[in-house]
Amino acid sequence: MTPLEVQNNKDEFIRIYRENIKREGSEELLNWILKTDFFTAPASTRYHYACEGGLCAHSLSVYHTLMEKHFDAENDDIESFTISSLLHDLCKAMFYKESTRNVKNEETGKWEKVPYFTIEDQFPYGHGEKSVFLIERKMRLRLEEAMAIRWHMGGFEEGGGFAISQAYDKYPLAVKLHLSDLESTYLREKGTSDINRK
Repeated sequence: MTPLEVQNNKDEFIRIYRENIKREGSEELLNWILKTDFFTAPASTRYHYACEGGLCAHSLSVYHTLMEKHFDAENDDIESFTISSLLHDLCKAMFYKESTRNVKNEETGKWEKVPYFTIEDQFPYGHGEKSVFLIERKMRLRLEEAMAIRWHMGGFEEGGGFAISQAYDKYPLAVKLHLSDLESTYLREKGTSDINRK
């Protein structure tokens, strides 16, 4: 991802955030996010958006997928949809460390240093629950938003058991966010990794 693409994604994220989220504490939360590496961090170490700016790009992808596929203007709340999608992976801010590794160039036969991301979690508190915790330090979540963010990874989430099923049965936003995250990660973002371009 080019520096211009990273900046454009940051600008789009902030614009959508400020247009759709008016809740008390939202500006304080955004100011905290701006002090982290959220806009330059990768979304993963190897798969989707394993590149500079990938976390913000993934968050926007999930937002657009959720809005295109599941938002009903008459029945759904745009603020809840925006919070859930843009902030579902807030747990990945200050989570990755950039390093380098040696990879053999197939054309030249020489070894070259290439960027590589490793996990260096400064606050190991889980995944979805960590995002909920970080958001709620500045801004209160509605119950359906907290459930959607907590269980957005579905069966990939540790310790779910029957709780995931109950959350999905009771809170439609949780199902919609999970489906949007899956589609974004495995379909829309295929080939976006600097590490693994398969």
